[in-house]
Amino acid sequence: MVLPSRKTVEGPSKAPHRAMYKAMGLTDEDLGKPFVAVSSTCNEATPCNIHLGKLAQKAKEGVKDSGNTPREFTTIAVSDGIAMGHEGMKSSLVSRELIADSIEIMVRAHQYDAIVGISGCDKSLPGTLMAMARLNLPSIFVYGGSILPGNWNGKPVTVQDVYEAVGTFDAGKMSLEQLTSLENVACPSAGSCAGMYTANTMASISEAIGMSLPGSATPTAESETRYNICYDTGKSINHLIENNIRPSDIMKYESFENAIIIANAIGGSTNAVLHLLALSREAGVKLDIKDFEIIRKKTPHIANMRPGGDYVMLDLDNIGGVPVVLKSLLDKGIINGDVLTVTGNTLKENLESFSFTKSTAYAKNYEKEYNKILKSVENPIHDEGTLKILFGNLAPEGAVVKIAGLKSDKFVGNAKVFDSEDSAFESISNGEIVEGDVVVIRYEGPKGGPGMREMLAVTAAIVGQGLGEKVAMLTDGRFSGATRGFMIGHVSPEAMSGGPISLIKSGDKIKIDLAEGTVDLEISKKEFSKRVKKLKTIKIQYKTGALSKYATLVKSASEGAITMPIIKQIKKKKPKN
Repeated sequence: MVLPSRKTVEGPSKAPHRAMYKAMGLTDEDLGKPFVAVSSTCNEATPCNIHLGKLAQKAKEGVKDSGNTPREFTTIAVSDGIAMGHEGMKSSLVSRELIADSIEIMVRAHQYDAIVGISGCDKSLPGTLMAMARLNLPSIFVYGGSILPGNWNGKPVTVQDVYEAVGTFDAGKMSLEQLTSLENVACPSAGSCAGMYTANTMASISEAIGMSLPGSATPTAESETRYNICYDTGKSINHLIENNIRPSDIMKYESFENAIIIANAIGGSTNAVLHLLALSREAGVKLDIKDFEIIRKKTPHIANMRPGGDYVMLDLDNIGGVPVVLKSLLDKGIINGDVLTVTGNTLKENLESFSFTKSTAYAKNYEKEYNKILKSVENPIHDEGTLKILFGNLAPEGAVVKIAGLKSDKFVGNAKVFDSEDSAFESISNGEIVEGDVVVIRYEGPKGGPGMREMLAVTAAIVGQGLGEKVAMLTDGRFSGATRGFMIGHVSPEAMSGGPISLIKSGDKIKIDLAEGTVDLEISKKEFSKRVKKLKTIKIQYKTGALSKYATLVKSASEGAITMPIIKQIKKKKPKN
């Protein structure tokens, strides 16, 4: 391939550029090699990212040993766990765009030749992948790894348990001492949240879509295996440079189909829908929200993973990781094995050569533990995948619900309407939500929030009060990957854009039918039209800064809540006579 970096280091006119590099310790030999950007989202904001600097060093070693010159930089990452339940969560989805933009700017500015991208927390994974698709340089993504589960009273726990315990405490069913003791042990190490929440879902997708090395998603954050994977990733980038293999060669429509299939098979996060739609637009792939439902229906749910199931990422790693899930699906012709991956081989070739190592933790009872965690395609947990797309008069452009763990497929109740997450949480904490309610939270969409807040604090409080399937929720905002229950998000169009969710009044009957795939407001067409005419627009809350820019540029959740430039056509004025 033609190396972009040569524009910065070759010829007499580039002497000043070379001088800058030599100030950082590079030699003429280093400058003669391809430059590989080693991007990470290392920071002290969250345990998901705190160790990524060490992983970046291992990736750089691999880059050097493959005959290339690494150039390390970092970008931001927001801690969803710490930003949750207050204004800070408005910045979370916005950070996905900022991460993609900042990686793009760094790579374009310095004309790097390839990218190794390392990230840990929820939005940093799709943000890094989006930058890779946008830049279309040889790239490999590597996940920072998941946290170890905690141990509380002899049971494995995650941060999800702490959020739900807040609801249990508010309901008077848990003491402050118990809540504190759980808080103290729930997150025992570095790494992303342990269940099949958003980070682990997107890490699994990175393998299925072909942008990560096989088996790289599941090893825990501080394991020796994780460090070895980062080294191998750095070393593997050379093959892509030499053979000019780019993201556009890998991320085809069929690869996105595989990504949607794995998300459904593992009971993954609803955020996968949002991020795959956004990534497809960066990759120039025509993916529609309706495609998710078509693909879901042919996908069995086979992995028994939290929050809808019982196990965490460490358990999946102990039986062989994402490759065992992909192999199960490939053997039954459910996924496409002919797509290209970052190894330079097809997905099928990767799985045929992958070493499925049995964990020593499960050495004595491997088959028994395997069968608990991963069901067969013939005898799945659910016959169809878990990320269901709903339509109806409340969601003409679609809405998303995760059906993993749900025992009922219908819910009819009366609306209790809130125009912000904060007011809903206060009402829930005060015990004002009762069985049969449909909690409606609106003006929290991409524009309305702005930023489409996740609502784990709200949903976990409901579950913690024992109302998980006795109450439904409907919102134009998002849910955490740790959310469970009758929770419907991404309702589009959003309230800020005049979507039907803005017409709901407290007391209205709402009908949710998962079997039919519908979510409807049970009022007459005449009343519906009457409310549309009376609807008043609401102004964007933020007037300046990143949130204001985002609200101005962001598209609907049904398009991935991706930001798109506003291109104005300027008509030329005719000159006066």
